[in-house]
Amino acid sequence: MKLGIVSDLHCNIDGLDRALEIMGPIDALLCLGDSIYEYRFSNAVIGRLRERDALTILGNHEEVFLGAAGARVRSRADIDRPLLGWLAEQPHRRALRIDGKRILMVHSTPWEPRGSYVVPTSSELQRFGEADADIVLYGHTHQQIVRRIGRVLVVNPGSAGDARDPRNGRQLSCAVLDTVTEEVVVHDFPAPPVRRLPEGG
Repeated sequence: MKLGIVSDLHCNIDGLDRALEIMGPIDALLCLGDSIYEYRFSNAVIGRLRERDALTILGNHEEVFLGAAGARVRSRADIDRPLLGWLAEQPHRRALRIDGKRILMVHSTPWEPRGSYVVPTSSELQRFGEADADIVLYGHTHQQIVRRIGRVLVVNPGSAGDARDPRNGRQLSCAVLDTVTEEVVVHDFPAPPVRRLPEGG
């Protein structure tokens, strides 16, 4: 299967749509968390993920939004209630088995407590090799990586919504994983011009 992988969309529907266009035909869409941006919700982004039956997990921004601190903003009239409900039902991690491969989706780290920013130069990256999986997909850092650590293939697609990676000229990015060959293609693309959407949009 060809898996299209996005992360850290941060309410950027244009970034998500551009990533979908660039990735081309895929068998499944995976979103590694932070689809929203702390105290902002995007009906457009969450609607697109649900429309595409995306395998989605929650990131730290969803945790804030869906937690006690986000109670007031969740009451906004412009937030689509069914979409909010769909997002709230997503897990913090997913363990998949595709083409005989064990694939673990996490936002930040496979270990608890989660939340560390494990960038490509971090010594903590070696801990990903201890995961009970053949492939670990993670986001959070907005910095792309494709690296084999021991027997584990580790993939971070970077961010398709909020470019922060100096190594690709601070472009947005996404990735496509072939689960049979374990080939990963990372696509960089310029951030689309910012459109001013309504707050819930």
